[in-house]
Amino acid sequence: MKLFIIAAVLAVSAAAPSSYKTEEKKYEKDYKYPEIVVTGQSDERNLDGSSQWNYAQSDYATRAESQAQKKFVVTKVDDYGKETKEEVYGNTNQGSSYWVSPEGEKFTLTWAADDAGFQPAGAHLPVAPVHVYELPVAPVHVYELPVAPVHEYELPVAPVHIPFNGKGYKIY
Repeated sequence: MKLFIIAAVLAVSAAAPSSYKTEEKKYEKDYKYPEIVVTGQSDERNLDGSSQWNYAQSDYATRAESQAQKKFVVTKVDDYGKETKEEVYGNTNQGSSYWVSPEGEKFTLTWAADDAGFQPAGAHLPVAPVHVYELPVAPVHVYELPVAPVHEYELPVAPVHIPFNGKGYKIY
């Protein structure tokens, strides 16, 4: 009897409709954002290692990037501190992106990446504050070094024996 009740409860729970939406139901045509499609793209790869590609979308977002190989001179230091210069090949990249936020704000980002590192540029990027005031300088104290006291001692004088009229000595 217990087995029958357990089987009935499992059958009822398995037959109940699921509250989870399938992926098809979740992203049907009632999705609140418009469908974005790629309106243009290009991709070019060359034998010398350079390349460039770009794309544009229906929401006016664009991105373009180019890459080229360049010879760099790097300094290597061995375990003993000896420096050697070596030529190596590396990539340099340049690119730009443009997009519009959901609030209607327009953003443009450009960048370059080479032996100097990654350098992004854009009006929306934060900039470090510029200080227009002078930094405080530690006060300069004029100290007079203490002078050791000078003691004037009278050195003791040893008694001097001077003959006294040839008959003795007088002590001073």
